[in-house]
Amino acid sequence: MDAIDVLKKYWGHTQFRLKQQEIISQVIDKKDTLALLPTGGGKSICFQVPALMQEGICLVISPLIALMDDQVRFLKSKGIKSIAITSGMHYNEIDTALTNCIYGGVKFLYLSPERLQNELVQTRIKEMNINLITVDEAHCISEWGHNFRPAYRHISEIREIIPNAPVLALSATATTSVIDDIQNNLDFKAHNLIQSSFVRENLSYVVDNTEDKKSRLLKLVDKIKSSVIVYVGSRKAAKEIANFLLNNNYSANYYHGGLASKVRTEIQESWTKNQTRIIVTTNAFGMGIDKADVKLVVHLELPSTIEAYFQEAGRAGRDGKQSYAFLLANKSDVKKQQDLLTLRYPTITEIKTVYQNLANYLQIAENDLPEQAISFDMLSFTERYKTSNLKIYNILKYLEKEEHIKLSEAIYSPSKLMIKVSNAELYKFQIANKYYDNFLKILLRSYSNLFNNYVIINEQEIASRLKVSTKEVVRLINKLMQLEIVKYTHENNNSLITYLKARKDTDKLYLAEKKWEERKKYEQEKLDKITNYIINKSSCRSKLLLDYFGEQESNKCGKCDFCINEKRNNIKESEYKEMTDKLENILKDKELTIEDICLLMPNYNDQKIISIIQYLFDNDRVGKFGNKYQWKSNK
Repeated sequence: MDAIDVLKKYWGHTQFRLKQQEIISQVIDKKDTLALLPTGGGKSICFQVPALMQEGICLVISPLIALMDDQVRFLKSKGIKSIAITSGMHYNEIDTALTNCIYGGVKFLYLSPERLQNELVQTRIKEMNINLITVDEAHCISEWGHNFRPAYRHISEIREIIPNAPVLALSATATTSVIDDIQNNLDFKAHNLIQSSFVRENLSYVVDNTEDKKSRLLKLVDKIKSSVIVYVGSRKAAKEIANFLLNNNYSANYYHGGLASKVRTEIQESWTKNQTRIIVTTNAFGMGIDKADVKLVVHLELPSTIEAYFQEAGRAGRDGKQSYAFLLANKSDVKKQQDLLTLRYPTITEIKTVYQNLANYLQIAENDLPEQAISFDMLSFTERYKTSNLKIYNILKYLEKEEHIKLSEAIYSPSKLMIKVSNAELYKFQIANKYYDNFLKILLRSYSNLFNNYVIINEQEIASRLKVSTKEVVRLINKLMQLEIVKYTHENNNSLITYLKARKDTDKLYLAEKKWEERKKYEQEKLDKITNYIINKSSCRSKLLLDYFGEQESNKCGKCDFCINEKRNNIKESEYKEMTDKLENILKDKELTIEDICLLMPNYNDQKIISIIQYLFDNDRVGKFGNKYQWKSNK
């Protein structure tokens, strides 16, 4: 089958979009390729189609479990065998999954860049027939990217194991320095960039320097009747704004990385199916989200970079219809981001102190390298050492960038248990220890496969069957752990710390101070760029964004707040008042399309009518219902 045949068979489309076909051709020709397509530009098709055209399996390196699960679910719905290896899986499950990739006709294997460094994974990959290595969200490889992830730096090592498979790197945003960094770090045989224009003709960018953000938000969600994403800067704000919207009778929910995986999935699915209209979220939400009918994205706080803003704003208008990206930002937002930047870059002395305190807190001896991730209670740690949460978080993220540790964000993990001994040995233990016999029988009746794998258990349910307290169940399990009968991990909602290098004495701890200063300077420049973007009153918003990404020849969009005001200012005041009065009279009691309005105002220029209606709409004087407008009586 050729590319079009595959597209028709699995996606039902008869033609490719943007640069998809060109990218696919390069991959089929075994050329390393960096593809830059805007958010919603159909990046996944660029590796899924060529992988399906060839014998073998496509290795997909992706940064988020949710992203992997979504794509695997989609591919399976099309009858395409796919597997994602995630942190919730145990050794036996991973072993089975990797074996299936060698012998089981699997077409796509998804895993994280950290998992790619695992010895078992690398050994099994050698046995696989890999036809393509895909690196999703490739900007994470660059120290100068807005989501730098150190493990991405090691992806190129896999090329020694599979030297003949081409690499396809995908991203929605990248500056010139990031473009070069991606290709160099992935050991491209030759630089090969395919880039679609970042122009979004149907998206109107608006910056509003309002102080009363909540009132403005209510007006926006009332005015633009669609599915909505509201971005905020913290988990606390996500919950607060969602409750504010609910209290004002809007369908809303909040989303952030601290929620249990199951809860996050339920919230996302409810929003995707339009059971929830508005989702209020931190930047944890977005990667891999493919919802066509989002007409409004609102940022209630200033993002730290233009890249982050452009990617998040670009989640509006994927169906090609007119959509809006509102950034509600003022001077206090700039100060807040400046303060956060200062907090993100503590002194080297402070970093070393936290490194030492962390070892003391987790009881890690000098030169020790713990095999397992360790549960880490951030709140308890900050209370003990009398430091702010934010400062500790930023220091831990710095130690992660330097690859001393890995910090996994707080995600709910249920209790899991596995029986260490054989069936026969357990039977002997029960005969010799009657005290535990009833408990073990209930455990074995309640859960299967306890001898082979870790199994998720519920201590409350076990307690109910035993007619004892949950505390007593945990005590019994801990006793059985001490007797080496079971392995057990208790549920927690803490972060996890993984030591990547043996713990060192602080005098021997190497920290790249010069690089630290370079990063700080670079982030300051990024913050200055987005600050200039929001205070700029003399350029088209779309043009400013496109110029930033190297599209210097772009035209004014005609839709942003600057362009609308410019058009309004080009209309004489007397003419503006006359036309506005006429529009009020026409639209007071009826809903009309632009075409209807122009027909009813034959003595006026159509473009001026459109400009004034857009201006009145942006200033909340007319409402829009589908493609029809009506005068708002509350003004």
